[in-house]
Amino acid sequence: MIRRNGFTLIELLVVIAIIALLMSVLMPALARVREQARTVGCLANLKQWNLMGAMYTEDNDGHFWSGLNSYGHWWPWQLENRLKDWKTNKIWLCPTTKKPITDENGITTTTLNIYNSWGIYTESHTSTFTGATYDAGPHGVNGSYSINGYVLSIPTEASFVRDIPASYGWRTPNVAGAAQAPFFMDALRFDLFPIETDGPPEYQFDSWEGESRMKRCCINRHDGFIGMAFLDFSARKVGLKELWTLKWHRQFNTSGPWTQAGGLQAGDWPEWIRNLKDY
Repeated sequence: MIRRNGFTLIELLVVIAIIALLMSVLMPALARVREQARTVGCLANLKQWNLMGAMYTEDNDGHFWSGLNSYGHWWPWQLENRLKDWKTNKIWLCPTTKKPITDENGITTTTLNIYNSWGIYTESHTSTFTGATYDAGPHGVNGSYSINGYVLSIPTEASFVRDIPASYGWRTPNVAGAAQAPFFMDALRFDLFPIETDGPPEYQFDSWEGESRMKRCCINRHDGFIGMAFLDFSARKVGLKELWTLKWHRQFNTSGPWTQAGGLQAGDWPEWIRNLKDY
């Protein structure tokens, strides 16, 4: 009697087919698990920024940073070196981001997308308020999150970008409706000053272009959502279409032209965002 060793070709093909079937079932599940992990990591970073914001306002008469000029620009330069340095302070970067648009050698990538961080800034800036000069820390300022510029404590006689009065700003976390007022979020710039007429990008990876400030956070980093912290120092996922329903500043119209309450129809959204959840 001849004893057969090993597998026949048919048996090998059956095993390979079974493995391929299992992989086709498991890969989407693994992708979802990876995305969930990245989202959890993003929200953990934002909670750390909440803690920093809370500690700063406690030590600054309840007010946030001012920025270095009457618009509130360059606020990260007011942080301690250990906080503004992107290599020391790893919470500057959402886990989905891959590389900065400009690297440490000053080379700018030609493939801008929503997964780029916005640095690296190494120059110094002088405050028009105090005349003091602030550097960018040992390795420069870089990240993938933004502050809501309207929380900054610019002088009351000044105005934000696009002539939004300083009186519209939050200045402090101690406000009514803080749970709907953005503080910190996934974005392509370290400060944002959106207005209700700012539209979304026409194409998904077009957010770096144009004047719309809302474009810079209307980015599909987390499967139809971004991570966001609020003035009550909570953090959660925010749907991309939900961005226009939030209270960015005291007079922001949450029933503006990019909301259902403002009469927006489903077909008015660009195609890439059209099938996402409405608010």
